[in-house]
Amino acid sequence: MLSRYKKVRKTTNEIVSPLETEDFVAQPVVDVSPPKWHLGHTTWFFENFVLKNFKKDYKLFDSNFAFIFNSYYESQGKRILRSKRGTLTRPSTEDIFKYRNYVDQEMIEFLENSLEIKGDVLQFLEIGLNHEQQHQELLVTDIKFILGCNPLLPKFQDIELLSTMPPKLEWLSVTKGTYEIGYDGPNFHFDNEEGVHTVYLHEFEAMNRLVSNQEYLEFMGSGGYTRAELWLMVGWEWVQAEQAEAPFYWFKEEGEWCSYQINGIQKINLDAPVIHVNFYEAEAFARWKKCRLLTEQEWEVLAQQHGDKSTVNHFQESKQFHPGVALNNQLFGTAWEWTNSAYLPYPFYKQEEGALGEYNGKFMVNQMVLRGGSCATPSDHFRPSYRNFFHPHLQWQFTGIRLARYTNK
Repeated sequence: MLSRYKKVRKTTNEIVSPLETEDFVAQPVVDVSPPKWHLGHTTWFFENFVLKNFKKDYKLFDSNFAFIFNSYYESQGKRILRSKRGTLTRPSTEDIFKYRNYVDQEMIEFLENSLEIKGDVLQFLEIGLNHEQQHQELLVTDIKFILGCNPLLPKFQDIELLSTMPPKLEWLSVTKGTYEIGYDGPNFHFDNEEGVHTVYLHEFEAMNRLVSNQEYLEFMGSGGYTRAELWLMVGWEWVQAEQAEAPFYWFKEEGEWCSYQINGIQKINLDAPVIHVNFYEAEAFARWKKCRLLTEQEWEVLAQQHGDKSTVNHFQESKQFHPGVALNNQLFGTAWEWTNSAYLPYPFYKQEEGALGEYNGKFMVNQMVLRGGSCATPSDHFRPSYRNFFHPHLQWQFTGIRLARYTNK
């Protein structure tokens, strides 16, 4: 546990290390939190739920920090509005790193002197580590948004992105029948992955890879963003309100489509998976192709039959932060895949008592399920049963498209 704690906390610091001081406080939109807030919030989680409750004679670093770094835990007291996180010019970024160092030293001392970690302590430690790994992914997407909104479009990392060669399109089949999905095992998982239950699936098939930029450009070229018949009503309203015409970060330069990437402005790689599309765009593209999106139940069974996480090397550890080489049918660690499933509790779901009950259960409304992980997801944080969820209009995550179709009517 001590080794894991040190590794996770170090990784977070490494992610933000290329930033300038001014980058840490920016909040271009309400959905994006300033990097310094992420650093403070993940630290507050350990201080509030572990040290304050389980370390004898622990002294808070600053009693005001609970108000500014509590995210949505109503049981833990008052907090600033999410939209006000960008006003936190104070405490300074330097003070936030002092806070992290202070809590890290206290946590290391606590873990070194604990004879046995079990029960509530273990539960909060596990949640805290996985919680920070979720925020590592959010840090990557938020930093990209912050720098991508800067008129100068500065680079976050000066790296050469791996070339991408998509596999030849094939259709992976799943026969009709009953299957079990959900998490069943001794290792960490979130409560929204419980419990294991039986689903019936009709025979279907799905693409062995994600939709490419080339294929999405064909959709755009056919008037995809101007044809109301391709869109859900609320999706069409989004297109008109936003005057949408392309995935997020795309723009034309001298008549050629380009996009903002972690390493600056790049020409669109036609072979790479299209990313930064929202659910409305994914659903419209599928309808244009006379196909559909997978349900989350279908996706999990497809992953059980055709996925092998051991062959994948394109999670966060690649430090590419962009979909790369196509391995393992691109099921794991390339881009989050929109499903056509609303985020709802599984049968037999039981919400945790207390503060941990606020982690997932109260968000089970008005959101769609994402599956598969992305190039910003830590590999040891991901499981095929992992249920991510986002509002259907959002584009700033590394979200892509996989098509499916029924094989028998």
